[in-house]
Amino acid sequence: MAVLKVFVSSTCYDLSMVRSELRSFISNLGHEPVMSEYNDILFDPNTHTHESCISEIPNSDVIILIIGSRFGGKAVPQAVNSIDFDRLKSSSKSSTILENPDKISITQMEILRAIESNIPIYAFVDSKVMSDHLLYEKNKDKDFIDQITFPSIDKKETAMYIFEFINYLKHRSFNNSIFEYSKISDIEEILRKQWSAQFQRMLREQRKFKNDKMQSSLLLESVQDLKSLILSTIDTEGGKDIGKGVLKYRRMIDFIVALKPDNEIAFLQQDITWSELLKQLSIIDVVSAVDEDGRNRWFLIKNDETYYKFRLPYNLLDVYEKDWNLFRKYNNTLKENIIASILESDERHMPPLFHVRRPFEGFQGQISLELEEKEDE
Repeated sequence: MAVLKVFVSSTCYDLSMVRSELRSFISNLGHEPVMSEYNDILFDPNTHTHESCISEIPNSDVIILIIGSRFGGKAVPQAVNSIDFDRLKSSSKSSTILENPDKISITQMEILRAIESNIPIYAFVDSKVMSDHLLYEKNKDKDFIDQITFPSIDKKETAMYIFEFINYLKHRSFNNSIFEYSKISDIEEILRKQWSAQFQRMLREQRKFKNDKMQSSLLLESVQDLKSLILSTIDTEGGKDIGKGVLKYRRMIDFIVALKPDNEIAFLQQDITWSELLKQLSIIDVVSAVDEDGRNRWFLIKNDETYYKFRLPYNLLDVYEKDWNLFRKYNNTLKENIIASILESDERHMPPLFHVRRPFEGFQGQISLELEEKEDE
């Protein structure tokens, strides 16, 4: 039976007691702790130990980060070169720490790899360090910042790199929670609550998925019955083509029309690509992301920076694009008749769109897809 692999990332020397107790806590919950000092990591004799630690990250399911008084050892160049820093800079509003990759520690490098791999991170910072972090934030733009000694930090010259890494984590667009702790029981209590809530959400979403699947099945049966009824009443070949078009493209047309508030639909008869069509509809970007409900969705970004949330199954937008590439090749007469039949119907479908009148700020796992020309399939 597979078990949850929990990677614990921190400096070892100053946090050895915390790591030891945390190992017992993770094991007692039935999970598998992954810690370098217990030989849980494969140390490849052909690579540096830093590379081995970083290579283990994608094999883990959850990362626990503990930030204390020490910075730790700097990551070796081979480990640094394995990270895409340009991509990581865009994930946080505070990326100063990434401007000097050669100043990043191996612990910080492990977390950056976890971020690249979209692995959940639970970050804990010693309460004394957090207190000094506030002092740093208030004075970091002052000339005398280098003269300040922070009691919680073991080596004065490493303070900035510890505090700026905290800033990077805090200002990410998602998975940016940071918990303070003063004793190991604080960490254990927080993890119990967080993991329990996550499990509860998973069960709730599983129930919802089953209900949605059942409703989709009933809808499909209804559509098939409607299709049989319509086609059985049409005698002419042209009429059948229109009937088939209405059944196949009804939802796609309703979706497109919902993005055109002036109800001008002449553009639907153009032989243009899906990307060109979306641009005519004032859509400048399409973003794939996990939203605040934890579900994969498409987000359509408008040129005024507001956006639409696409609320039906994740892959349906791809279906619309494929349908459009078929529909655009029809002759204008057939397209006009199909569109007219759909728009005149009393059985119009509510478009699966929700217009959010604020700028899109991003959600978990965000991937931006630029609207470029693509060849028809």
